[in-house]
Amino acid sequence: MQKESIKFESSTILEGMTSLSALLEGRRDGVNDRPIFRVLFDETRKEKEHRELDFLQKKAIEYGYELQLVPPDEIDRLALGTTHGGVLADCGERTLPRLADCVENIEEKGFYAMIQGIEDPYNFGYALRSLYACGASGIILSERNWFNAAGVVARSSAGASERFRVFVSDPVDVIKLFHKKGYTVVCADEQTDNILHETPLKMPLLLIVGGERRGISKSILEQADIVVKIPYGRDFRASLSAASATTILGYEILRQNFISAEK
Repeated sequence: MQKESIKFESSTILEGMTSLSALLEGRRDGVNDRPIFRVLFDETRKEKEHRELDFLQKKAIEYGYELQLVPPDEIDRLALGTTHGGVLADCGERTLPRLADCVENIEEKGFYAMIQGIEDPYNFGYALRSLYACGASGIILSERNWFNAAGVVARSSAGASERFRVFVSDPVDVIKLFHKKGYTVVCADEQTDNILHETPLKMPLLLIVGGERRGISKSILEQADIVVKIPYGRDFRASLSAASATTILGYEILRQNFISAEK
């Protein structure tokens, strides 16, 4: 229970090769400056997983971290999960630049997403995983966000959180900046007649996703260019999880802009 309770606190230990490889790719691509202090490798796996160990040794020279062979119980003591595969990375905080200072980095015809109000780091990570798979160009967050629980988010997003370009901004400023760039702003809400798969959602596009409990603020909805709703197969008064809604919205944007264009 103690490990479970600290998942909402600051955690910059990345667990498993998937999360660590994603961070290394983000560092390589210049989208992530998270420092890596040391990488712990289960000493009992050094023969079986020698290719991973060789890879990590090469990257240690490139990125300047310390690679340590340690007993498996040392890794289990530090890890929150059990799917780390004998690899942990002790890292520092990542810089999240302000969107207003990086407007020139916004793609001319991209697909960005702003996430607000998701109250669980796992759900947040699942949402990022879907957006990355659906081709999103980057993520915009408020000042208070789940990147303080980087280890949990990296694991639940399958490393997408460490590969994404991430910016922080006040939500109202986000809409103003993207409107100036010629973007269409899209929100999801039940109070509309626009059905998701019947509504054109062409890039450049900014998708705004809200949490299950509070949804999207009224001030944001009023500034959206398009508000759509996800149709249900039966009368169901509950909302979808934020991660599920994000997946459906992201895939429809993918279908209209990438898949349809290939046919």
